Formats: sequence, C-alpha cells, structure tokens
Amino acid sequence: MTHEIGLTWIAEQCDEMTDLPHAELDCLVERGPVSTMVMVAGRSVTDLEPPASLQLGRDTRRLLESAVSDETIRTAWIGSTDHAFDPRREGVDARVWLEMLYSAWLAAEVRQQPGFVPPAADPVTSEASRVAVLRAMGPFAASLTRAHAEGEQFNEMPLPHLVPALERVVSEVCADLGFRLFLRALKRYVLPVDGASLAAFVALGEQFGHPEFLVEEGLQQF
Repeated sequence: MTHEIGLTWIAEQCDEMTDLPHAELDCLVERGPVSTMVMVAGRSVTDLEPPASLQLGRDTRRLLESAVSDETIRTAWIGSTDHAFDPRREGVDARVWLEMLYSAWLAAEVRQQPGFVPPAADPVTSEASRVAVLRAMGPFAASLTRAHAEGEQFNEMPLPHLVPALERVVSEVCADLGFRLFLRALKRYVLPVDGASLAAFVALGEQFGHPEFLVEEGLQQF
C-alpha cells in the first residue's frame, strides 16, 4: 500500500515502470510514456481513496496556475523521478503535459461521481511553511546537486540545477508540493538521511497533514 498522493504518487509509479498494470505497459509500448502517464493519472481516482484521490487535481492546478517556468516544472518533476520520464523528450511541454494529467484525472472523477466539482488548488503559501521547508532542504542541497549533476552528464537535453527548481516550487507555488517533490528526489537518488533530519521531515509532514509513512517510506536512513 502506498501513502503517496497527488503528483508525487505519479512520480512513485515511475519507480518501477515494469510493475505498471498490463494495460499501461501495453500503452507504454504502443503509444509511449505520455499516453501512459495520462492513464496512470486516471487510475489515481480508483487506486487512492478520498481525500488522497483529490490531490492530483490540486497539485496539477497549483503548478498550472503558478508563474514558474516550464523548465522549473520539468526539472522538479524529473528530479523526483530520476529521469524516468521526461515530457520534453516526447515533444510535450511540461504545462501541456500537466493539463493532460488534469483532464484525465477530472474525467475519471466525473465517471465515478457525475456532477463532480473539482476542489480549488488551495496551495500552502504561508511564509512560515515556506521557510520551514527551505530550512529542512538546506543540509541536502550540496549532495542533491552532485547527484543530479552526475545524472545530467549524458543527458542530450540537459536540465538546469535541481535544487533551485525545487526551491522555486516551495517559494512560488506551494510549500507542501515542493516538500513532497524534494522527498521524492532524496528517495530516487538514494541520499542518506540522518535521524535529526528525518525527525524534521516527519514534523513537516504532520503540519501538512501527511502520515509518517509518506515521509519515511523509501528514505535511506542511517
């Protein structure tokens, strides 16, 4: 059972693409990763129970309604999946891809519940939350930068630095979404997390209403 939600749940599905359901694997082979991720977005409605199933709509709207650049969105997303899927490589801009995810999610919700009204994006924008997340990220900036740079060495479509992109999501979009994307990046790059940092992450997760397992699951603890 996963404890992930929203866009970071989609990122988690990229951890092991071979574990996707058969229909999605067939789609991956026949139509490519863009169509496959759209199918995954629709599946979130049945795989996750409310209120978690509503989070993908919120997360995508948070990014779409923000002023951050396509490159920032793309970099933060790819950093959370360790290059498992890059929409630009498939000829799709990040915002166009997010619109596709949102449409698939909304259509699935309406099928489940005719007359469904999507919730507001409701981003977490308090200064205290932003500062707390940026402070928690600080000790990992150097190691995350190194790990990301190593992954970019052979990338034909190189990305800007990951940490500034994550910081912009926290500061300019939503502290909660930025925090969850940051955690996914730590997990994907298998960076070690000490006990004090873990405790800080769990406390932050609680502030955002997330269970401890969402934070801890997949972290390399020591």
